[in-house]
Amino acid sequence: MANPNLTAGSTWRLHHGDQEIAGLTVTGTDMPWTHAEVEALPGFEEFRPLFAGQERAVDDEDWEQADACYTQIRGALTMTFPDGSPVAEFMLHIHDDGTAGWRWHDEPFDAVNP
Repeated sequence: MANPNLTAGSTWRLHHGDQEIAGLTVTGTDMPWTHAEVEALPGFEEFRPLFAGQERAVDDEDWEQADACYTQIRGALTMTFPDGSPVAEFMLHIHDDGTAGWRWHDEPFDAVNP
């Protein structure tokens, strides 16, 4: 049975504290990646430079900087599934063209790879 969280048109949500700052509407999957269109909401603009920096670091193969951006993103933001339940762990890339790609897991990555 297909995972309803990965169904095209389902919307994952990105939060900063209690504020929803973006909706991520699934457009497809290329396991382990999920792809979406991003609907930026109030509060998102504060984080746009962080995602842009992460994208530049990946493009430049500057893995230390990419990891630093990932740590900042995960320290500041949370994600929820379409049903509103929390995503335990995710690696999210939001691109300048308004699309996103992410990987996720039911348990924190530290618990998966001790």
